[in-house]
Amino acid sequence: MCPLLPMKRRLPRAPAGDPAFAPLEDPRMYWPVQRARLEKLGREGLESLLGVPVERGLMQLWRHELPGAAWVERIGLPRRAVEWQLGQELVLHVDPCRLICGTNWKGYPHKLRPTSSAFIWDGEWDLRRGDLRQGSRARFIADLAAHRDDLTRSDAFATYIARLKAGKPWKSHQQGILLDSETRILTFLRVYLSFMDDMAVRGFDSTRGKDMLGVAVSRDGTLIKINRGLHRLAMAQHLGLPSVPVAVKAVHRQWWERVTQGARGKHALAMVKENLADCIPETTVS
Repeated sequence: MCPLLPMKRRLPRAPAGDPAFAPLEDPRMYWPVQRARLEKLGREGLESLLGVPVERGLMQLWRHELPGAAWVERIGLPRRAVEWQLGQELVLHVDPCRLICGTNWKGYPHKLRPTSSAFIWDGEWDLRRGDLRQGSRARFIADLAAHRDDLTRSDAFATYIARLKAGKPWKSHQQGILLDSETRILTFLRVYLSFMDDMAVRGFDSTRGKDMLGVAVSRDGTLIKINRGLHRLAMAQHLGLPSVPVAVKAVHRQWWERVTQGARGKHALAMVKENLADCIPETTVS
């Protein structure tokens, strides 16, 4: 009888894992990835059992203008329920080279930041914006493109090598990768180049990332970049793509009140949908 051989521990699917990064998955990241995966499953399970039914119930209350509808609107309307109602109507197509303003939370107290669970945002968040052209993702993509023939000369390579030499190699429990060698670092950077090369040939694929490019509508009705997808946006800008799809995740309350004119329910959503078509990227960086 053949002796039993020890089984190789298989890395669980990382929450933000992409098949392109598979060669960089490391068994030493097993438990960090397992924790991140279980946290994600638990969070999604709780949302499915409690969050989604409650949010849809609140949305139905508001849509039919039942008692409490004013309160539901005052707390911002549940974002996911609005997405459920409007669907693809929240997707706009914009010139990525004009989408240059992103929300700037630096120095902005957490208690003043709007919650991602609401669709209507209060506050001064739209007046605090940064220039994405000067951001770390734009610099990263431009750096790789400029040194594609010898990535060892790139600033990105120098940064990761410095971490490695300091005994603190870069790692991601969300992707399950560990950059603990020069070979791994170069492979990691080449993956990003492959993403950009694929985009140059096939165009922008909104299904490639974890989420669509998210934007919020300012009080003036302009689009400001929020949340994930900044690497993909930087690639589209570097390549000069004519158009990319973006999903409206939130709107400023002042804009909401101006376009809905006090209406609620289906009528208000119809007015929002109609006015979203006129929203263009904000190009003034404050």
